[in-house]
Formats: sequence, structure tokens, C-alpha cells
Amino acid sequence: MAYRESQDQLTNTNYHSVGAEEYGGNYGEPKKGSSKWVKIGIPVAVVIVVAAVVGGVVGSRSSNKSSTSGSSSGSNSSGDEPNASELASQKTAIGMFATTTNVHSVPVYPSTTNAAAFTDPTFVAKAGTNAALTWNTDTFQPATPAPTAVRPDRPRLVAPAYKWEQLAAFVASDPYMKQWNDTIMADVNQWEGMDPVPYTIDGGLNKSGVLDVARQVKQRIKAFAYAYRVTGQTMWADRAWKELLNASGQGTQPFGTAPDNWNTQHFLDVAEFTAAFAVGYDWLYDVWTDQQKTTIRTAIINLGLKYGIEVYANNAGYGWWRTVNGNWNCVCNGGLTMGALAILGDDTSGIAEQILGYTIDNAKANCALGPSSDGTWSETPNYWYFGTTAQAEMASSLLTATGSSYGLMTANPTFAETGLYHMYVYGNQQMFDYGDHGPNKYSTTANAMMFHASQFNKPEYMLFQRDRIDAGEPWSMFWYDPSVTGAYWNNLPLDHYFDDPLDTWASMRSSWTDVNGLFVAMKAGNHTGHQAHGDLDAGDFVIDALGVRWAGELGSGDYLADGYFASELQDSQRWLYYRTRTEGQNCLVVNHQNQNVNAATPANFGSSNTAQGSSTVFDVPSDSTAFFTTDLTATYNGASIKRGIRLINGRKQVLLQDDITNVQQPMEWRMHTNATVTTNGASATLTLDGNTMQVQILNAPTGVVFGTADAVRYSDDPALPTGMVDQPNPGVTVLTIELPAGSYNLQVLFNPQWPDMQASDYKTPAMVAIDQWSLTSHN
Repeated sequence: MAYRESQDQLTNTNYHSVGAEEYGGNYGEPKKGSSKWVKIGIPVAVVIVVAAVVGGVVGSRSSNKSSTSGSSSGSNSSGDEPNASELASQKTAIGMFATTTNVHSVPVYPSTTNAAAFTDPTFVAKAGTNAALTWNTDTFQPATPAPTAVRPDRPRLVAPAYKWEQLAAFVASDPYMKQWNDTIMADVNQWEGMDPVPYTIDGGLNKSGVLDVARQVKQRIKAFAYAYRVTGQTMWADRAWKELLNASGQGTQPFGTAPDNWNTQHFLDVAEFTAAFAVGYDWLYDVWTDQQKTTIRTAIINLGLKYGIEVYANNAGYGWWRTVNGNWNCVCNGGLTMGALAILGDDTSGIAEQILGYTIDNAKANCALGPSSDGTWSETPNYWYFGTTAQAEMASSLLTATGSSYGLMTANPTFAETGLYHMYVYGNQQMFDYGDHGPNKYSTTANAMMFHASQFNKPEYMLFQRDRIDAGEPWSMFWYDPSVTGAYWNNLPLDHYFDDPLDTWASMRSSWTDVNGLFVAMKAGNHTGHQAHGDLDAGDFVIDALGVRWAGELGSGDYLADGYFASELQDSQRWLYYRTRTEGQNCLVVNHQNQNVNAATPANFGSSNTAQGSSTVFDVPSDSTAFFTTDLTATYNGASIKRGIRLINGRKQVLLQDDITNVQQPMEWRMHTNATVTTNGASATLTLDGNTMQVQILNAPTGVVFGTADAVRYSDDPALPTGMVDQPNPGVTVLTIELPAGSYNLQVLFNPQWPDMQASDYKTPAMVAIDQWSLTSHN
């Protein structure tokens, strides 16, 4: 059974799959205030994927921060590499690893081992070995590749003809590819009877424009073109033509205002339309009449590439994205590049060749710098999707069309690590989704993980992504390597420290495969350098346990609100809105004031380097631990505050500590939760979805107790811009602790009420100053 689209308000994804309502649930207008976290409990169809996995052995290993060492349990008994037929039979017998997804679309794995399947991640098809399990070698291998010298056959973008020739066999033999193929075909059957995507402006052409429209068109064109090529049924090419004709402005319904139909005021729109038309032109090239080719090609040139030339040759104001390292640069350059590659050889104007003289070098200098030195995406975890998708589309198109990606994959060595960032930023329930979460995703997925897996020899990226709900779309059908084997979690450390100063943060967990396990993440880092997508949130944290997110994020503010993207300066109107202010985070707030945007927040990290083994059942050693600490003094304008969080008692409990020294103003400790909260002095009981979390203030100073508050601005906050209002945060309670001026070692202990633990099993840690924390300081 194919994946269903999750109508999950916690993630605001928009990956349309089988059974999804295109405009249903939260997908309509998340930018106007639908939080990705605040509305828990909306019914979601649970997805049955396939096949439980059985048999095997249990093991665990240790590793340092970013490497895995040693061998893993689980290989064929002879010690020899299995042959292609053995591997194919094994793949069929095992099926897909995940057996379902939870309500937040996180894969659920069976509690079992499988020595044959849960091995080290690898690509088993090598030169001359098991070649039948993977794609043939591309025969287009130019000795001196050039961006304007394209392969002689079609398609040339992402999926050359030789891959289409092998596709049917892989769909028949690989359970993942079969499921994705079924998902795509179900999508096109759903969309076939719908009208073409209408031209709907979101808040104004200079606001969010028609980006949703562009990405929906792109999503549909990819799927319709795929359906035609795998079935040979002209109905799918006809339906793609209907969509293209409408979006070109040549249909029966108005589509924008000529000549700027694709909206240069919000250039992402131009880029995504151009990419959509590029795929339509290229993948359906053999079915189009000359007149249809002319119509599509003219749209690519006059509505897309022409404006790219204005950006690069004439410094058009709407080309500000040329000098930023976020998703805008990747999407804009990627769309223009795909459009140019699609029409090379047919374009008599020379504009396609001209634009390629700009976009590749500019993307290498800017888009490639999207990941920081540790792989963290420089904007936010959700903007990672947009940037990496566009970068992979651009690099893949260049590679297949011309034989080289011209350094786009190597311009920034840490691009190879950004897939690891995506893996660690995902908790057991949801992402650590700090900052803005962005617009609807539609055609944007995490399938760049698959392309990067092959390019960087990181099979764990591919294994991680293939069980995700957004995997089933056309790119995955050609970026996936069917020869990939193993379990992504085998020998993967539970913790990782991302130490670039831009976004210093840590990810810690009790298991990679138990959705009910413990996950904790905390961040520090700079407040600037995020393309105005970050929050004032040093010391912010999230906690998952028992299948519930107990401390969570509110998500984006209103993208259409006045001043929301004004700047990252201290006096920016952006910081007037609750969801960006310090009080809107799980942070300490001093005297109702925002944190200082220009402050550095040095951090420290420690981990026992525990790594999960091959089994999905992992028994955490009793001395396994991890911690993250940060000095927040500068961001609190000199008020001496240090914060630390650590896992204790074999990763069953969480200690959050604030060391506060002679602070001269009152403070408030804040945590946002969807739980029902009952307070009793220094204790609080949180209940959610039938689960319980006990929270205690240890050694509470006199008069220091838990309280609750609504998730709204303080009454003495500076006024919002005239006419503006904050989004409501329904279902959210703020757990608070009021602290008068003074010095404190504030310890807050989180005790998830695990079903297999008694009261006597919980530990009360000693008070250890944060500067003295070590791996053994709380034994």
C-alpha cells in the first residue's frame, strides 16, 4: 500500500501522495499562521507500508562524533559477498524495513533484528560485481564536458533514456521503487480530473507571490511526464500539455499579467515555473508537435530565462539573490539552469547558452555555501529542503545533460555532510524545527539525500530517506540506487555535535528506530546570518519521549506581516512578533527583553559515543550519556547565565540546568507544550495522548514554583506594526518559572513515565555547576 499524505499540522509538509486532498488540512495557507507544532491530535491516516522483519542478532558499537568504527554484525554466513541473485531474493523476502508511519510521518520499525538485512550501509554493486542490481553506466562520457554541449539523446535532465529502459525491471524487483511508482501513478490519477492549477496570489506579488502555484505545476508536470514514459499512454502527455498551456498564459483562463506572468517580484516563482517547463519540454520531447515545442520553449525564454539575463547582465533589482547563500540562490540558479539545458540546440536566440555562463559559477560561489562548516543548513531545518532539492536538481541535470556538474558538488566540501544534519535534526517524533519552516513544499522533498548518497558515497543517506513519506516522487525513481543495502542506523552514533558558530547545536537520543524513545536537542549560535529566518532562541530546546513531543516549537510567524523579513538588526520589526521573540521560545527571558542579536554563545558538548547496532531493539548502557552546555551571558547583555541539558540514568531522564550569577533583573523560565499541565509548587505533571511526564524543580529556592501562561506576547512588549496581530497558538500552554533577581542553580528534571520503570528506578542527580559537567559528573 502506498504512502498517504499526512495532514499533519506539526510539520506543514505538502508532499502529495495517495489519498491526499490537494487543498485540504493545513496545506492551504500555513504562512498566515498555521503552526507546524501547535495543533496536535488531528486525525491522520496511519500508513501500512509492508512486511515485518524477523530473525538475527543484537549488537551495539561506540563511535566518535562523526565516524563509525569497527565491523557490524550481520553478513552472509560464508563471509563472501552475496551474488546478485541472492541479494535480489533477499530484497524481495524482506520488503520495506518500516512497517508503518506514526502520525507525524516518521517511519516505525519492527522490534526485531535481521542479520541478513541490517548490515553496514553500502552499495553492493561495484565495478563488475552485482552490476545487474544497479543502473547501467552512462555511455555519454564526453572527454571535455562543456555546459553548452549536451548529450545527443532525450531525455537529458536527471533521467536519461538508459535509466528509463531499466526502470521497469527495478520497479518489479525492488519493493521501494514499486511503492514509489504506485504512489506517483495514484497521484496522477487523482490530478488527472482536476483543473489546471489556477493563478492564485498569496498576499501580493511582492509577498509570497505565486510560489505555491509554481511548485504545484512543477509537481504535476514531473508526475504526468513520468506517467507517460512508463505507460506510453498519451492521456498523460495530453494532461501535461493542458497544465503547461495554462501556466504559459496561452490557455483559456488568465494566468498572470503579460509579460511578467511568472512574477519576477518574487523570483522563486520564475525559477520554479522554468524548472517545471524544462522537465515538461525534455521528458516529453518526443511526443510534442513542433508547435507545442515552440509554445513551451517560448515560455521558458520569455517568461523565465530573459529575466535571468536581466539579473546577471543588467543587475535587475529582483536579482538580489545572486549574493546570498540560502535556498533562494539554489532555487533561482537551478531553475534557470534546467530551463537552459532543456532547450539547448533548439534555442536560436542564444539566451540558453548565455544564461549558463552565469548560473553555474554563481551557484558554486553562493548556493554551495548553504551548509555551514559542520553541514548545518545556514537558514533553518525546513529551508534545508528547498536549498538541497534545488542544488541536487541543478547538479543532476548538468551531470546527465553535459557529463559534469562543474564543481557544484565539490565547491563546498561540507555539502557532503548536510545529509547527516538532516538525519540528526529529525527527532523520534519530529524535527528540531527551530526558526521559520517556510512555505508549502509540494514538489520539494528530502530526496536530494538520495542523489547526495551516490555522489558522496553516503549510502546511509539513501537508506534513511527511502522510508520517509516524501520519497515517492519522480526524482527518487532515478536518484535511488537499488543496490544499496544495510540499515542506516547500524553503527550510527546516537549523538552529534554541530559546532559551527552560526548554529551551534547538539542532537541526542536513546534510539534511531524507536519512535517512543527519548530525543533532546538544544541550540545556541548566532542570531544573524540566517536570511531573516531565525528566531532569538539561544538555549532553545525540544524533548520527545513516549511517542510525544513535550517541549516544542511554534513555527513561522506570518510571512505577510509588516516587517517580518525587515532585517536581523536588534530593532527589526521581525523581533516584535511572538513566534520570533525570545519569549516565544523554550528559553529564559530576562526582564521581558529579547536576546541580543549580535552576541556569540560559546558551547560545549560531551557524549559517551554510544552507537546503535544492527538491531532495531537497542538496550542503552546504564552509563550512556550526552550533554550540551552554552554560555548565554553575551546574548543576555552581560547577565551571567549558562544553560546545559543532559541525558541521565541510561538516557531515560533529562536534566535542564541554568546557572545564574548575580543577575540584576527578574527572569522567567519558559517551555511551550501541547500537554495538559497541572502544577503543584515545584512539581508539574504533563499529560498528552495518554502519556505522562513528571517535571520537578530540584532544590527549589524559596518561593520558586511552576506556573502556566498563555502563548502570547507580554503586555509590556513594544507594540506591533500598525494593523498587525500575532497568530493565535491554540492548544499551547507555556510552563513557566518566575525568578527574581539574584543567583541560582536552577535544575529542572524531566521524568517520562516509562511503562517499564518504577518510581525507585528514577534518579535524582546531584547539583554540579555547568562548568564542571563531564561524562561522569552525574554518575
